[in-house]
Amino acid sequence: MKVIKTDIEGVVIIEPDVFGDSRGYFLESYSEKEFNSNVRQVRFVQDNESRSHYGVLRGLHFQKPPYAQSKLVRVVKGAVLDVAVDIRKGSPTFGKYVAVELSEDNHLQCFIPRGFAHGFAVLTDDVVFQYKCDNFYAPQSEGAIAWDDPDLGIDWKIPQDRLILSEKDKANPRLKDAGWLFDYNENLY
Repeated sequence: MKVIKTDIEGVVIIEPDVFGDSRGYFLESYSEKEFNSNVRQVRFVQDNESRSHYGVLRGLHFQKPPYAQSKLVRVVKGAVLDVAVDIRKGSPTFGKYVAVELSEDNHLQCFIPRGFAHGFAVLTDDVVFQYKCDNFYAPQSEGAIAWDDPDLGIDWKIPQDRLILSEKDKANPRLKDAGWLFDYNENLY
C-alpha cells in the first residue's frame, strides 16, 4: 500500500496495491500490521456501511471524547467526495479541510484521525460506502458542524438544489458557533 500525505498532518490517503487480470482484480483493503506501521497505531472495533444515491450529503459529523473516533473510509460502489475538517482548537490547520474523491475505480481510502469532523457527498447514482472506526458509536457523544459553513468554503461538487440532507444535518452550527470542539494540545488517543 502507498500512504499519501495531505496538507493536514494525520489525514492520509491510502492507495492499495491492486492486482488485476482477465478475471477482475484483487486488493488487500486492510492489514493491521501495514496500517499500524505506516499510518498510526489504532485498533478498529466497528465496521459500518451505508448506501446512498446521487446528491446525498452526510456530515459533517464527529464524536466527542471519550467516544472520539478515527475512521478509515472507502467506497466499494460508485464515487463520493470525502471531506475531513480539522476541528482541534489551537491546531495550525484549524478550520482547514482535506477533500478527496473516493471511488470504486480508484480504490483510494482516507484515514481521518480523532479531532476531525467528517462528511461525504455522493457523486454517482448509487454508492456503497464503508468505514472502520476505532471506537464504538455512542449517540450521546454525537457532534456536528454545518456542511455549508461559509468560513470553511467546501465545494461539495453537487449543485445546492440537488443536495439531499437529513433534518439534523440541515441544522448543524457553523464551526465558530459550535458549542464543543477538540483541543489540539489534548492527547486524543
